[in-house]
Amino acid sequence: MNKKLGFYLSFILVFTVLGVIISWSSLDNNSDRAYYGLFKNYNRAFSVQIPEMLTFAGETIPVDNFYIYEAIDREFSINTYWHSNTLLMLKRANRFFPIIEPILAKHHVPNDFKYLAMIESGLTNAVSPSGAAGIWQFLDVTAKEYKLEVSADVDERYHLSKATEAACKYLKDSHKLFGSWLMAAAAYNAGKDRIRKAVADQKTNNYFEMQLVEETARYVPRLIAMKTIYEDPGNYGFFLRKKDLYQPIPTNSMLVDTTINDLPAFAIKHHLNYRILRELNPWLRSHKLNNQARKAYVLQIPKAGYLKRSKLLELIKENNIPFADTIGIAIPKPTR
Repeated sequence: MNKKLGFYLSFILVFTVLGVIISWSSLDNNSDRAYYGLFKNYNRAFSVQIPEMLTFAGETIPVDNFYIYEAIDREFSINTYWHSNTLLMLKRANRFFPIIEPILAKHHVPNDFKYLAMIESGLTNAVSPSGAAGIWQFLDVTAKEYKLEVSADVDERYHLSKATEAACKYLKDSHKLFGSWLMAAAAYNAGKDRIRKAVADQKTNNYFEMQLVEETARYVPRLIAMKTIYEDPGNYGFFLRKKDLYQPIPTNSMLVDTTINDLPAFAIKHHLNYRILRELNPWLRSHKLNNQARKAYVLQIPKAGYLKRSKLLELIKENNIPFADTIGIAIPKPTR
């Protein structure tokens, strides 16, 4: 009886597999119409709804103008459907915005400019083809102009707090020059001199009336798109739980005012490894810290236990570290 049952089961399995193979073979070779039918049934994309009222840094966006609407629609569409990139930026924002926001407030720069860091680098310590570096993407010469140290051992373009301070000063200088935060954003992308020349040539300082190179023309619409998506991600198909967000790492500050000839050995001495030391202090750019001038540097050292994700998640429950309730985290309701 068992042998007969096994035989029948094997027989059925063989014919099932053959049927599937024949069906797919027929579909591939003889039935493009059926294949396209499956494509139409399972592929879905919807046009993104653009809000009728949009602002950035207190300035109203003229969405009713057709070419402005279409520029904004482009950035909403790209960032809504570029799921992996937008999702990762939303997660990283929870770690880095609590550092950026108080510095913007201190310098009286509108809070919306935190999204500039988001679109500049994706909130990573990226390096552009032109050599701009860090979350705020400063070029070497501009970084030095705004008092950031750039050397073989130290590059403060990668120091988030100091680079944010420099970005605030740049934006305030641009706002003073052009009288508009939108124009200040454009100047951050293109440079103050290029925007000054464009204003003189085109006889307007209204960002939306200017003919600019594509990158700068897309810059403010991209800022607006990321701001809107961040403020209500569930409305654009992004559903994150608090535990999905990247948590801030609790650290202790360590003052260093001498040369460190061997940073890997220094890390081991403090119960770390070199990678973690560099991860939390990305402005360190070599295996040593040459400090003959006895300058005071502050290293961030992780508090005990907080290299473990499970320990970080405990902080959510304890509510000891601010996490982004304001991100508009949403969980979709189950459907039946």
